Amino acid sequence: MTGRPDIIVAIDGGGSGCRVALCTADGTRIAQAEGAAANVASDFDAAVGHLAATLETARAQAGLAPADLRRAPAWAGLAGAIEPAICARVAAALPLDDVHVSDDRPTTMAGALGGADGCLAAAGTGSFFGRQVDGRHRFVGGWGLQLGDQASGAWLGRKLLSAVVDWQDGLRPQTPLLEETFAGFRTPAEVAYFSLRATPTDYAAFAPRIVAAAGQGDALGRSLMQEGADWIARCLHALGAEAGETVCLTGGMGPHYAGYLPADLTAALIPPRGTPLDGAILLAADRARRAA
Repeated sequence: MTGRPDIIVAIDGGGSGCRVALCTADGTRIAQAEGAAANVASDFDAAVGHLAATLETARAQAGLAPADLRRAPAWAGLAGAIEPAICARVAAALPLDDVHVSDDRPTTMAGALGGADGCLAAAGTGSFFGRQVDGRHRFVGGWGLQLGDQASGAWLGRKLLSAVVDWQDGLRPQTPLLEETFAGFRTPAEVAYFSLRATPTDYAAFAPRIVAAAGQGDALGRSLMQEGADWIARCLHALGAEAGETVCLTGGMGPHYAGYLPADLTAALIPPRGTPLDGAILLAADRARRAA
């Protein structure tokens, strides 16, 4: 079997879809394709099928033979790939002989930091935090709403609804944010019923109003945002973040915490330099260099 030593493969997959980029060894893209959802924990067979189909689309777009990809160094950052056993299953199922499968944290951090050293606070519907130094990375969080996801949109929404029922029980003072939120329900029981069927995405839908209320001085909104920022600071400091170190706040919620973080974490804030797919390209290119 022959391969193309000048080709690398980058894969990014999650619950909203998957993306594949085929690149030259220096990271120049020659093809890119998008496919359906690829969370390997929630539906392994469907995820692998979608990944394989998207790889085939990219291969055909680039005009490559199947054998050209077989030995190409590849990196796949996939939601749900949280333990070695499932990573090995994915690697065995894909039409690639030299693929490293990880969860989506390394690719997200590599993309956001552009491969450089620094810290990452990724807060969208869920959350995780990481730090990279001299090519070595560490992560905390990313365990889902049932166990954590502090500072995420879902976490904020759940905290807000908990505050709503506390307010209705007379356990906390009224604020405009509480009034506005409760207006969408008829009774406290309706809030409770909602919570029994709510997904993290359902909870995260309340996050924008929390951000807006905090910006208008609402006491509860500011308290929730500060609690989220305090958790981010706790995690980054636990990872060893130093004053003035590069910090990237990413995801739908991450950048909104900038005004609530301590000065040592905001002295060198940067916007994301790239996407998780960009990160997968960087990591695949690094695999190619190490193998050369």
